[in-house]
Amino acid sequence: MIDSHAHLTSSQILPQVDDLVDRAKEAGVKTIINICTDQPSLEEGLKLAKRNKNIFNAAATTPHDVQEDGETFFPIVERVVDKLIAIGETGLDYFYEHSPKKVQQDFLVRYLQLALHTKLPIIFHCRDAFGDLFSIADEMAQDLPAVLHCFTGTKEEAKGCLDRGWFVSFSGIITFKKSEELREVVRYVPLNRMFVETDTPYLAPQSHRGKQNEPAFVVEIAEKIAEIKGISLSEVDKIVSENISRFFRLEAIG
Repeated sequence: MIDSHAHLTSSQILPQVDDLVDRAKEAGVKTIINICTDQPSLEEGLKLAKRNKNIFNAAATTPHDVQEDGETFFPIVERVVDKLIAIGETGLDYFYEHSPKKVQQDFLVRYLQLALHTKLPIIFHCRDAFGDLFSIADEMAQDLPAVLHCFTGTKEEAKGCLDRGWFVSFSGIITFKKSEELREVVRYVPLNRMFVETDTPYLAPQSHRGKQNEPAFVVEIAEKIAEIKGISLSEVDKIVSENISRFFRLEAIG
């Protein structure tokens, strides 16, 4: 199994990261995509990948932080882009709007340009901003491989992702008791267009609700997808892992 999105080298996780990786392996999670969102997490991510052949790094400033950190982190990402397997997470978040919309849009464009230049796939974050995300992506990068991480939108917004050839990634939110609408989206999205992720250390699934999340818990998310789809866990693991491996070109790297 693969955790397609975890912040392993964020400051709150880093002191325990080796233990988390060991527990993930024990749970059958062999590969983790580590998302780096600032200089310290990227530097530690590159070290972690050297110690663990099945951990890979992506990097970008999140839309929350582009106002404060965007200008300093972007050139760092550019310098080490040959050591990354994707650009992200980047995108738009109008729900919190911790950074002004225009600044979010400007950095989304810059990261899209970097992904196009390097031919790397892109990991999108989007909340309450699908209209602008679709518009910018349609104008700039119609053929760029993309995944919408930690999807929490509507069925119509999921259709917009699928229509553009993107993958849709589901987190522990689908296990929450009040997430029936999101489970309907899981029902709708074809398995061959789906990722699973933990978004460690956030959004632990229902059985660990309120605790720190970790990659080992991605199994519970896959189990919920299997239950919703009425299929076996092994089928979810096989197809979704193939999706993730192909998207990030993990077989070519390995």
